[in-house]
Amino acid sequence: MTPSGHRLGLLFALLGAVGFSFKAILIKLAYPYGVDAVTLLALRMGLSLPFFLALGWIDGRRQRHAPLAARDVGLMFGLGLTGYYLASYLDFLGLQYISAALERLILFAYPTLVVVFSALFLGKPITRRALACIGLCYAGIALAVAHDLDIAGVAGNAHNVWVGGALVFGSAVSYALYLMGNGQAVGRLGAARVTAWASAIACLLCLGHFALTRPLGLLVQPAPVLGLAAAMALFSTVLPVWMVSEAIRRLGAGPVSLIGTLGPVVTLFLGWLILAEPIGLFQLLGGTLVVAGVVLVGKRG
Repeated sequence: MTPSGHRLGLLFALLGAVGFSFKAILIKLAYPYGVDAVTLLALRMGLSLPFFLALGWIDGRRQRHAPLAARDVGLMFGLGLTGYYLASYLDFLGLQYISAALERLILFAYPTLVVVFSALFLGKPITRRALACIGLCYAGIALAVAHDLDIAGVAGNAHNVWVGGALVFGSAVSYALYLMGNGQAVGRLGAARVTAWASAIACLLCLGHFALTRPLGLLVQPAPVLGLAAAMALFSTVLPVWMVSEAIRRLGAGPVSLIGTLGPVVTLFLGWLILAEPIGLFQLLGGTLVVAGVVLVGKRG
């Protein structure tokens, strides 16, 4: 790896983390225009679909893959369902109730859920060290929730924090299940192939959900909503997926995962800067504990 290639990998990893973190900010900016979660998600995924189809086609031309077996098609559908459809849908719903900073902290707990699910479904034991790290992470989430409950209680909206927090935690659960299945699929089918087709399936599921529950006329939204949906598709979906993949190719998964821990910090800062979300001591301490717990639970040894 040349120094320039290493620097480019670091830049891709950083920009990918920022791009994923910016998604919550874009969603919160769109909601005041009256768009609902299902419509906004359909716009985001509909605009992303051509890029994922193109990625799948290019990868197929390069690698000359054998056709997917029926078992693999089912696996791809399961990944699309849990990863980028259900996880995204619950996340979009949750952001109607809670701050972008709290959303990112709760969602960022998914590695701890992977550890728990691996013990439940794959028989992998949870070490005392891992339990301590998980406890650290959830103590941080509790502090962040306490911060938002204190602010919401003044306005009489404390119930919203519990509802939104539960929805986003459900999103984290769904994403953790996706990651477990993704790990099984990538080894056999390749990262680009799995990403492209699982994401394309998720896009179609989101569009199908919209078509079954909303009039098609709702896709005609004010220009700011369409612009935010396009930015979400390009800068918080397609480009981060590609940049993180390229960063992993250049640096490996470990360093990229470590850089990804900047996500909650970036969202906290952007929420304060763009959305005027208040930052308190409990939130800062909670964010520190969550990031520390996730970093430690992901380290080996």
